[in-house]
Amino acid sequence: MTQHFIVIGNPIAHSKSPEIHTLFGAQTGLDICYQRQYCPDDAASFTAVIEAFFHGGGIGANVTVPFKQIAYECCAARGGLSEHAKVAGAVNTLLLNKALLAKGVPPAEALYGDNTDGQGLVNHIQRLGWSLQGARVAIIGAGGAARGVVLPLIEAGIEQLTIANRTLSKATDLVHELSIASTAIADKQIKTCVTAELSGEFDIIINATSIGLSGETLPLNNALNCHFAYDMMYGRELPFLQHFEARGAQTSDGYGMLIGQAALSFERWTGHIIDVAKASEALK
Repeated sequence: MTQHFIVIGNPIAHSKSPEIHTLFGAQTGLDICYQRQYCPDDAASFTAVIEAFFHGGGIGANVTVPFKQIAYECCAARGGLSEHAKVAGAVNTLLLNKALLAKGVPPAEALYGDNTDGQGLVNHIQRLGWSLQGARVAIIGAGGAARGVVLPLIEAGIEQLTIANRTLSKATDLVHELSIASTAIADKQIKTCVTAELSGEFDIIINATSIGLSGETLPLNNALNCHFAYDMMYGRELPFLQHFEARGAQTSDGYGMLIGQAALSFERWTGHIIDVAKASEALK
């Protein structure tokens, strides 16, 4: 029997998720159908789409911009949230809470939310051979992308973390909110600063902003260096990576993160573990 999955977003035509998950289905021998689902940009429309999908027998859904926070609120009021979703304040993976289904709760009222973005980032960095254990890490950006990766990085054993943002108050507010949400984060002393003042030597610097996609450049301090530079964006030349590559750092864009988070979603839905290295090679 065919298992049905979707990715919900606005816009959504550019999404590579169907290609990625179709490959996962072939790798695991599962008969799956994974499609893009456009949705008007409002909470009522999103709720209607996911209720119809799961009521109709859908197995799992990915959620992308601009619906991750709406999905979070929906799951918080229904089937529950994973620890990573709670800390991130966002959901990118929807599935059904089997315990509630066993009690006779309708699928639309048993929606469970997870967030695999940060774990996908960590998995990709580890596949690159960049050690996170004891690492000095800086994240540039204090939005949703940064929020989703802090806990997975700490769980991976990093030693120091600095969050830099153009607006300092946004970075300090993020650290405060995350510390309330997670004792693991509260126990880690996280530094904050303005992006232009971020300086020194780091093992890994992660760009969690979308500035590179618009052709803009970050106001990087000339005294800022790293061994490895990672940009969560992908699909084009990225000024952030070019900057650190010129300084001798190893670099990577975020396409591997996309595959990694997708593999974790697929595992949540089907129970099948994906050979991510093999899938990444096939998707090049």
